[in-house]
Amino acid sequence: MFVDRAKIWIKGGDGGNGIVSFRREKYVPRGGPDGGDGGHGGSVIFVVDPNMHTLLDFRNQRHFRAPRGADGRGGNQRGRDGDDLIVRVPPGTLIVDEKTDEILADMKEPDERQVVARGGRGGRGNARFATATDRAPRRAEEGKTCEEFSVLLELKLMADVGLVGLPNAGKSTLLSVVSAARPRIADYPFTTLAPNLGVVEIDGRTFVMADIPGLLEGAHTGKGLGHEFLRHVERTRVLLYVVDVVGVDGIDPIGALETLTTELGAYSQQLLKRPVLVAANKMDLLAGIAGDDTWDDLESYCEKREWPLLPISAATGQGIADLLRAVAERVWARQEGEHARGCDAKEET
Repeated sequence: MFVDRAKIWIKGGDGGNGIVSFRREKYVPRGGPDGGDGGHGGSVIFVVDPNMHTLLDFRNQRHFRAPRGADGRGGNQRGRDGDDLIVRVPPGTLIVDEKTDEILADMKEPDERQVVARGGRGGRGNARFATATDRAPRRAEEGKTCEEFSVLLELKLMADVGLVGLPNAGKSTLLSVVSAARPRIADYPFTTLAPNLGVVEIDGRTFVMADIPGLLEGAHTGKGLGHEFLRHVERTRVLLYVVDVVGVDGIDPIGALETLTTELGAYSQQLLKRPVLVAANKMDLLAGIAGDDTWDDLESYCEKREWPLLPISAATGQGIADLLRAVAERVWARQEGEHARGCDAKEET
């Protein structure tokens, strides 16, 4: 089951209490205060686990409390610190404070760590309060108490390429052909109800492709679970529009592209700045490519927008290798650009 949202409660460990204690030994009169400090509470730390791909684990466990620090002891013995509590999440997880809507962490990189609920400080024992005028203090501090609060976990898939199209355009079939992913495939709309990921290998290099469930007109307003699907496109480097050249539910390929760009732009203008390729699927059903008006119109439409148009048939394998090479070139160019910008930023700092 693919779960991309969860609500959990987290609490840092309370600090241990300092204690009031005095040294009491034979032949040591008025030994003075020796109450130790309490230990610090453990923190709740989120860690990116690249082997996780869903938030399903948080369906069964929703409360996460780090251990508290131990109380101080006599003889100036400090209490033991509470262990940190590690919470593992998949790459692409956004952690949001439910009460304030503040983004507490955006977990992207493998093994990235982020302290979300810090443990409480341990209280000071009475040995800390001894002064020249008060050599036998009878007070100690309690450890800091941490409040429990709720956070929302939202998963946005980390993929290089996002397959975007209307329902039943052939996205799932394409993903199953080019990768080892086995999405559900059937001849009716909305067969895919959750995103699927597949690893594609071409010319000795790999990239990750995501099959996003089909979008409807009005998806940016939430129609047809539009918001649930559109957010998974946000982190992709390249968009691959998949259109059915014979039309879907009376919508021709150009109409499909206009619907897709309208919905993506209404959701986020940043999505319209991503590199785009267009896969014209089901070409085996379109007779006479050169003289067909549908193909000519589609080709002209894509040329004006400088979108590479590649004819394919996911069912027969026609044009798949050329499509993957074209997609891979843009993915690798994007990766190299991001790497160069990252290096420039490090040099400036």
